[in-house]
This record gives sequence, structure tokens and C-alpha cells, in this order.
Amino acid sequence: MLRPLGPVAVFGASNFPLAFSVAGGDTASALAGGNPVIVKAHPAHPGTSRLAAEAIEAAVAECGFGVGVFAILYDAGIEVGLALVRHPAVRAVGFTGSLRGGRALMDAAAARPAPIPVFAEMGSSNPVFILPRAMADRGAEIARGLHASVTLGVGQFCTKPGLVMVAHGAAGDTMRGELQRAMAATPEAPMLTAGIAEAFRAGSATRGETRGVERLTNTGALLFETAAERLLESPELAEELFGPTTLVVRHTPAQLLELARSLEGHLTATVHGTDEDLRENAELLHVLAARVGRLVLNGFPTGVAVTHAMVHGGPYPASSSGETSVGTRAILRFARPVCFQDAAEFALRAGLLDANPLGIARRLEGRITRDPVRIVFRRRRTKPVGPPVSG
Repeated sequence: MLRPLGPVAVFGASNFPLAFSVAGGDTASALAGGNPVIVKAHPAHPGTSRLAAEAIEAAVAECGFGVGVFAILYDAGIEVGLALVRHPAVRAVGFTGSLRGGRALMDAAAARPAPIPVFAEMGSSNPVFILPRAMADRGAEIARGLHASVTLGVGQFCTKPGLVMVAHGAAGDTMRGELQRAMAATPEAPMLTAGIAEAFRAGSATRGETRGVERLTNTGALLFETAAERLLESPELAEELFGPTTLVVRHTPAQLLELARSLEGHLTATVHGTDEDLRENAELLHVLAARVGRLVLNGFPTGVAVTHAMVHGGPYPASSSGETSVGTRAILRFARPVCFQDAAEFALRAGLLDANPLGIARRLEGRITRDPVRIVFRRRRTKPVGPPVSG
């Protein structure tokens, strides 16, 4: 059966004061797995964190749980967070933030006498590939959707498309022009924190000064363009730049797979194509599926639904483990399987008793059922036996 890992340290995210912070998915997943939670609130929104914590504390009291089920800590630096990760009672970490911050926690957890898992969701540029027939048929529509996705929440979503692969040619020029006009007309808006805004300004300035990169807009949202050769020579251009901006990469058909293979791990990749496009580029989908946690076809990656099928994670550096931090499977990060072999009934938890007093779904003989064990095995014994098989 699955057993909880133990106390989980959850780090609030700067860009999501609710969904990925005190009462967010990591906290919900860890509690659902049976673990106590200690949240390290993000210093960008301590007031909101306090309100969310009070709601959780009230729920803990109403449900009759112990006072140690949930706790929250505050700081303005990194000392409290590192102390949490190093504390021998903490058994796992949930983190959403930068690659630099996530890697620091991973290193601290690995340096413990008994290392613990860090489930960190870090940087992602979420590349978008637009195939030829889709470009010709609906390039302007794709450009409008891209603009909406890039600028949603002032570009402060971890699933924002930060790379757009556009083929050379007239159709690509038209699509790029439509995107350029929409980005330039985007009203400026405040970002969530001074730190995020400063990092965006610095990163945009660096990108605009990079050899082989052209800045296509000077107001509103920022659009940059470069050639595939330049991206392949300077893979750092594919790194996440948090904020309302994206980088158009112009390429030839022969460079498409090379660009896909050059990518590191990302949360998502998106492909726009007709059925014929997708059949002709089946290898592209295969390559991308090895590099992301969610492959989006003819849509946009910004929205993340809390469903059974959702995967919000990916190969490093998108996340530290490839596990999902959104959806029901996120609970499995904070639980571990334990086998009770040949155990008498008195030694088992209620979830493993033959009679199934909890009425939960269990896997018996490879089949999911809520039936007691005796019924399942009686069915197996009385199952008609077919004719003998020779050979």
C-alpha cells in the first residue's frame, strides 16, 4: 500500500500567491498523501500567505486533526528555507520557482546524511512549432492565439510560450507580422513583484544586445527574432525569460528536427499542424515527447487543468523529477509503496484487510475492485475451465 513520506516542506511561488503557494497544489498533494506540511511563505506576498494559512488552520481544527498537521514560516531571505530542507524531520520538498532556487534546494537535500527528494518545478520556455500547411491555412489565427498566450498574466505563467519556430517564406513573414503588430499594441501592465520586473528588464536588455537577435517591438510586449543557426550556436537563447516576451526562430524545413533535438527539458511543447502536417512530421512529435511533460496539438499551453490526465512537469531543468505537480497523480510524489508479504490480518492496516472495511478501490489479481478478497478469489476458483491446450 502507499504510505506517506513524512513532513513535507512546501515553498510558495512568487508568481502564484494562491495556486502554487500556501494552499496550492503541493500543499494539497502532500496533505492528501497523509503528510504534515510546513510552508515557507514567499516574501513577495506575506499577507496573502497569512490569510491562506488561517483558512487551512481553521480547516485542520474543524476536521479534528492535530495542530502539527500544518505550519507556516516566514522570512525575507534564504536562511529559513535552507534550514527546512536540512532539518532531519523533513522528508520531502515541494518547490515552484527559478532554476537557480530549485537547484540550491536540490543540492542542500542531496548533501544531507540521508538525502531526501525535492520535487522542483523550475524554468521552461514551452516551444511552439508551426508546420507549413497550418501556417498557410491559419497563420493569422495562430498569431492571435500566441499573443494571448504570451501576454496572459503579463507573461508570468510558467507555461508561457517563449520560443516560436517559424519557417522562412511568405506565410511565415505574414504570421510574424501579425504577431508583431499585436505585441506592439499590448498595453504595459505592472508585474507581480519588483524582483520579477527587474529580472525581466535585465533579461530583455541582454537578449536585445545579443548578436544575431533582432528586437521587433519597442513598446508593449517584447518580440525578438533570430535564425535557427544562432539558436543552435547559443542554446542559452532558449532559456526562460519570465514576462511578456517571446523569441521567433526562423528556420528551413531541414532544420526543424535539429531544433527539436537541441531542446532541454520543458514543461510543454506545442505543435500546430493539419492532419497531413502531423503525418509527415511524426518524428517531430516523437522527439518532442522525450523532452516535455505535456505535448499540445493545435492549442496553447498556458492553461493547466487540474485533471487525472494532466502532467505539469518534465525532464530537467523543467522539473527535478519529471513528476507532475498538478492533477491527481501529484499525490504520488509524497507517498511510497510498502509491501506486506505473508502478513497476518492483525498486522495490516484497514486498507489491506481481506474484508475491505473502508470500501476503497484496490487492485486484486491485476483488477481494480472494491470487493472483499474472498469474493474475488471465489470467482477465480469457480471460473469455468476451457478445453486443454496442446503444444
